[in-house]
Amino acid sequence: MNTPLRRIAVVVCVMFLSLMGAATWVQFVQAPKLNADSRNVRTLYREFNNSRGPIIVGGDPIASSKPVDDAFKYLRTYSGGPLYAPVTGFYSTVFGRTGIERASNDYLTGSADSLFLTRIQDLFTGRQPQGSSVELTINPKMQQAAWDALGDQRGAVVALDPSTGAILAMVSKPSFDPNLAAGHNTAQVNKAYRALDADPANPMLNRAVSQTYPPGSTFKLIDSAAALEAGMTPSSQLPAPRSLALPGSSARVGNFGGESCGPGKTVSLADALRVSCNTAFAQLGMDLGANKLRAQAEAFGFDQDLSVPLKVAVSQFPATLDTPQTALSSIGQYEVRATPLQMAMVSAAIANGGTEMKPYLVQTVRDPDLDVVDEASPEKFGEPISKKTAAALRDMMIGVVQNGTGGSAQIPGVQVAGKTGTAQTTSDAPPHTWFTAFAPASQPKVAVAVIVEHGGTMGNEATGGRVAAPIARAVIEAALNR
Repeated sequence: MNTPLRRIAVVVCVMFLSLMGAATWVQFVQAPKLNADSRNVRTLYREFNNSRGPIIVGGDPIASSKPVDDAFKYLRTYSGGPLYAPVTGFYSTVFGRTGIERASNDYLTGSADSLFLTRIQDLFTGRQPQGSSVELTINPKMQQAAWDALGDQRGAVVALDPSTGAILAMVSKPSFDPNLAAGHNTAQVNKAYRALDADPANPMLNRAVSQTYPPGSTFKLIDSAAALEAGMTPSSQLPAPRSLALPGSSARVGNFGGESCGPGKTVSLADALRVSCNTAFAQLGMDLGANKLRAQAEAFGFDQDLSVPLKVAVSQFPATLDTPQTALSSIGQYEVRATPLQMAMVSAAIANGGTEMKPYLVQTVRDPDLDVVDEASPEKFGEPISKKTAAALRDMMIGVVQNGTGGSAQIPGVQVAGKTGTAQTTSDAPPHTWFTAFAPASQPKVAVAVIVEHGGTMGNEATGGRVAAPIARAVIEAALNR
């Protein structure tokens, strides 16, 4: 073979090796990423040509696939509509997946590794591939109660089982109809999605887990926990002036309505929580110091990543604070931010004797033969406080509801432990209103957190006790079948 032919042969061999290498890279190494890409039309066609598994609440499907006579063969439908939309999300040929439709996609399509044997059986038997059913932890009565009680106000409600971490209710308003995004008419889907995306109320946002807010006075539970862990008791006395000058600043902290927190110059830690005394907790925060407050907040879950399996926004306590900023942070203002789920976790940890359970939304996954493929096992998230501190906080929170700012959460025959919050936002907007609680206080079955944005229907006249506490009461009543 002469030299030119040898050179051509070498070039051809290199080209073949490059082609084989590129094909291997694309078909093997990049295959999972390409298959998961929501823009991959072939993946969408393949997924829609199979019957996607249902999403189930209380034994009934709230999302399912029905046969249709078009190229996709199956249409995703949502019987739960806006009530469950923040949880289910949508499955769209145009905009991909959100919510549980995204987080549990491998199970719903039947492509999860744990379903490998099922896929092999389908191959040999000729059975049409089907996805698995995903059963959620949501209690339908509690979900409906939260939805009804929140009404037309913007906000969110989260309820947990304190002993397991199971999410019993997750409501966010305003909401949307996921059927609008799940249609097969591209023009109609695009029009509906553009309208939702342009809506200033942001109806596609799951405010329960994807939005953080200043927690206001609900953060005083964390202050109190830090104080009790540091050796204080519920009867420890705190300075409680009508107005507190912040050192190194011209700013002052006042109490709601300019009121005093008691007849004297001091107030007990328990009474400070009961009446939500801003000046007492601002001074307490400065005395404890930013590091202790931050450590206690992080022990409850602040500044940590979490998925349930929905991705949860990170609740935040500022990394660096001067003394005035520490005072404001201790009353849940300045740059402190929390999701409603996080504040429900705080109450749940107190209810559970100081042990905080990891929240979860998926209870069971079943294959098409109804065999269990995966089942949730309660998992400890941490132990942010001791049993002694939890017991003291429980009693203090009972006082909030029985004789303090949370009286609207009272339920005859049921001892409710709770904490109100009213969080300032901007000077030209009404405050956000909060309430977090658990019940029955002695044997807790449910912990709940409620936020109503900008005072809801009451606007500037709103407080956490007047607006958010009655919503929490309705959810607790549903949990206890009252």
